[in-house]
Amino acid sequence: MNIEFREFNPFDLWIWLELETVPSPREQQYIEEVFDSWFYLGKLGAFNAENLQVQDMGIDISYMEYGQKSDNLALMSPMHNMGEFQYNGLWGRCWFDLGMSDLIAIDILINALQQIDREYVTIQRLIVGGENSDWPVDDRTQESFAEN
Repeated sequence: MNIEFREFNPFDLWIWLELETVPSPREQQYIEEVFDSWFYLGKLGAFNAENLQVQDMGIDISYMEYGQKSDNLALMSPMHNMGEFQYNGLWGRCWFDLGMSDLIAIDILINALQQIDREYVTIQRLIVGGENSDWPVDDRTQESFAEN
């Protein structure tokens, strides 16, 4: 899976997938569940790089004391909105307002999509941001946003 970054606006972000074949309903379900799960975690503020106590501790977390004060001091970092996933031939896309989520969210999505690519759906390219000239994005309307 090739990964490309185009113009990035976290409040108006399109994420594009170019697949090897037109996705079956089952493959669409796999893809959409990854994006839905990622968004719900983001909506709950999970992608907050200010509070990575376990990661920052290192490999030995046995008997680690998790500081409750740190999570109260960290700013909220929720995602705000997600559009419905759309397909057009070999392409899939989804719109996001990442809100105040930290960019660790993008790394986590890439990691998940790399695993999906290895095991379930062959993804030729993942494009973060920008537009595809052959599939305009100006047709996006409020009605296409998921009820989340």
